[in-house]
Amino acid sequence: MKQKIVIAGGNGFIGKNLVAYFYQKNYEVIVLTRKPVKSTREAKQVFWDGKHSGDWTEELEGAKAIINLSGKSVNCRYHRKNKKVILNSRIDSTNAIGQAITQCLHPPKSWINASSATIYKHTTDEPANDEEIGKLGAGFSVGVVKAWEDVFFNSNTPKTRKIALRTAITLGKNGGALTPMWWLTRLALGGRQGDGNQFISWIHIHDLERICEWCINNEEAEGVFNCAAPYPVPNSTFMKTLRKATGHVIGIPAPAWVLDVGAFFIRTETELLLKSRKVVSKRLPEMGFDFKFPTLERTLLDLTRGWS
Repeated sequence: MKQKIVIAGGNGFIGKNLVAYFYQKNYEVIVLTRKPVKSTREAKQVFWDGKHSGDWTEELEGAKAIINLSGKSVNCRYHRKNKKVILNSRIDSTNAIGQAITQCLHPPKSWINASSATIYKHTTDEPANDEEIGKLGAGFSVGVVKAWEDVFFNSNTPKTRKIALRTAITLGKNGGALTPMWWLTRLALGGRQGDGNQFISWIHIHDLERICEWCINNEEAEGVFNCAAPYPVPNSTFMKTLRKATGHVIGIPAPAWVLDVGAFFIRTETELLLKSRKVVSKRLPEMGFDFKFPTLERTLLDLTRGWS
């Protein structure tokens, strides 16, 4: 009998990749979503509202794991309404899953909850933030992640291991952050953003998939893990490496004031580009996880093969 993986919020960029990965590994995959599409061989689609108990709670019975990716995208303007939805969508979905697990006769063996590497402070010259020496930041985004993790770890699920993945920028072929960056390089706008000194921490989507499976199957895996490749780089280096990988020579830089104007018109925040996220994982390598894509050059050459 196939082992069951339940993925809440499984129709987004990361979710779709996880569905395909676990399907190929011969798991039974269930997707909990507010907007179910037609179920396929890869996954059964089940409606949930991300807030309340419902028929979806039955899907957790006997599951190998529940992976919660639910939450409104932070790629938006941080006005009052969006801030409320960003926070509540994470808190409500985590609460709902915690309550559902308590109702299970055979609760999931493990619960992986998405988190974010943005919880750490803006860091440039100091050592990279890991799970032990990392310094937490302040502000709206940091507050959201702190509240999110508090609800998660305070959930009363004694028979279910809990793992929070503080994920860096996830790079993949079909969506995520890499696609708009690639378009910038095609338009000769792939230069440094701001002063270019802010660090970018990142992870190849395949390594993130492998981390999820590793956490599920490793009974010692519990608590917080940073999902970030071992070598974060400054923004200027990231963009230069991307231009090299895709064969683009010219990359016009974008000063901070240009980013401010652009962010206003495309309804997003410059924090997503200008905050320095210098993050690595100490726990994953110490516990035996091996990154297949540890360097940026190797990652971008793999993901942009065939791009121009």
